[in-house]
Amino acid sequence: MPKRSAGVLLYRKTSEGLEVLLAHPGGPFWMKRDKGAWSIPKGEFDETEDAHAAARRELLEETGIVVSGPLMEVSIPRQSRGLYDVSRS
Repeated sequence: MPKRSAGVLLYRKTSEGLEVLLAHPGGPFWMKRDKGAWSIPKGEFDETEDAHAAARRELLEETGIVVSGPLMEVSIPRQSRGLYDVSRS
């Protein structure tokens, strides 16, 4: 079964435009790497956990932020090599 992850894209509208919250992965692999490393706070979950519950849990674990409002699902992107190279887009 393919790995599944869930996360929350927090955003706000300001006078300057739209702002989104991105996180930098931890661990030794990502140390001193910034290009293409930033992503929404997310993490893996299995079939025993609801995707929305997993997204809320991951946001809390990674940022300390609690989201209590409704979540909106977005499409599920497929990643062929585990990472999306933003320099190609």
